[in-house]
Amino acid sequence: MVPAPPDHFEGKSVPLTVHQLNELLLICSLVLLIAVAAVRISSRSGLPSLLVYLGIGVAIGQDGIGNVVFDNAELTQVIGYAALVVILAEGGLGTKWKEIRPALPAAIVLSLVGVAVSVGVTAAGAHYLVGLEWRQALLIGAVVSSTDAAAVFSVLRKVPLPTRVTGVLEAESGFNDAPVVILVVAFSTVGPVDSWYVLVGKIALELAIGAGIGLAVGWLGAYGLRHVALPASGLYPIAVMAIAVVAYAAGAMAHGSGFLAVYLAAMVLGNAKLPHWPATRGFADGLGWIAQIGMFVLLGLLVTPHELVNDFWPAVLVGLVLTMVARPLEVFVSLLPFRIPWREQALMSWAGLRGAVPIILATIPMVSGIEGSDRVFNIVFVLVVVYTLVQGPTLPWLARTLELGEGDRAATDLGIESAPLEKLRGHLLSFSIPAASRMHGVEVSELRLPPGASVTLVVRDEKSFVPMPSTVLRRGDDLLVVATDPVRDAAEARLRAVARGGKLAGWLGS
Repeated sequence: MVPAPPDHFEGKSVPLTVHQLNELLLICSLVLLIAVAAVRISSRSGLPSLLVYLGIGVAIGQDGIGNVVFDNAELTQVIGYAALVVILAEGGLGTKWKEIRPALPAAIVLSLVGVAVSVGVTAAGAHYLVGLEWRQALLIGAVVSSTDAAAVFSVLRKVPLPTRVTGVLEAESGFNDAPVVILVVAFSTVGPVDSWYVLVGKIALELAIGAGIGLAVGWLGAYGLRHVALPASGLYPIAVMAIAVVAYAAGAMAHGSGFLAVYLAAMVLGNAKLPHWPATRGFADGLGWIAQIGMFVLLGLLVTPHELVNDFWPAVLVGLVLTMVARPLEVFVSLLPFRIPWREQALMSWAGLRGAVPIILATIPMVSGIEGSDRVFNIVFVLVVVYTLVQGPTLPWLARTLELGEGDRAATDLGIESAPLEKLRGHLLSFSIPAASRMHGVEVSELRLPPGASVTLVVRDEKSFVPMPSTVLRRGDDLLVVATDPVRDAAEARLRAVARGGKLAGWLGS
């Protein structure tokens, strides 16, 4: 006889029968489908998807329609860390080095000096305005000092920004997780907190170890994938994600910053022009979505809605200090040496969205048993939800008001897929000409591809043909380009240049 499933789940380990496992898989699949469908709601409303997923977790949790009681903060922390590794890997794979390189110094300063300013100002506000003890105030200040790239760019995807702004925001969100995690762990340690100079030394050492391991693992992984032909194209995405996870594990085991290691390793892999890259990118993007959905739903389950009432206004007050004082001040102080225009600084100040990382980090003091940690979690949860509701929908409007959009530049780029021809020592480059691309109207001969590269096939209106040098390319065409190994990168660079600048690209300096 199959025992009936329990009325609620308290986070304890219980044996599952086959029938119960099937029920659990069905529930998880339905939640995942609902969450995927909710992406359309978030894209239309301009709200980051995290709010939708958190709402699903709250709805099926305690005080909700599902009344599922879940209070295992330790399990949430472990799953959250695993999800963050996947999310950081996906973010690193999508980071373009040519865009982030000019913004790297500013992003590093913002991730270090900016975090210190944000922690100090926010903690002072939490202590003097809300009346929290200094340890609790410092915990809140540290937890909410980490920004979330997924939340920022989910609401800015329809408003292309200048390269410097996107570079700084993206690099900051990838870098500032590491020092924030170190601070939160230090403040969550039972007993006296280390002196500030000890914390600075620990942060510097762990960041250095994490950066070194991440760059080394990423370079070795990229070298191996370029020189070893795997038997199936589907193995490349798995190998790339495995390498990124290895970077995190190696960095953490060496007492360095595993989060920085995985982000840098993924960034190296993402800019290494690996075989079957679009498939790898799509695979990583899908894993990133699954990680976000699972993590946010679990966080929604962990929270107890009726306990948030007493901490609502303290959270609003702390968030006001963070958003209107701490964040603008950290941006101004950190970017002062770089002479960045005030309009870009204003957008960066308002674009400091908080997402998954602060809520996950708020579970660390709960696991450590720090007094008042439940209240810290509740304040952070309310703060993230309320100010994401305020900042998310207004970010595109602010970008347009400050005249920081770049029109259709993003729509002119090419999504070039590369497949290696190992025995022939060449590459197949395939892509579609976007509607706004300046490659429309260009003749094949006017592409001026380097010797060793040639357009071999064009698909137009579902019909394929071998083009002549005088064939005029049109928007919507699918092209197949064959290039030898030595000119593969030059051929891709030339195609992208023509897509942005037209037939005179290069001659006009584009």
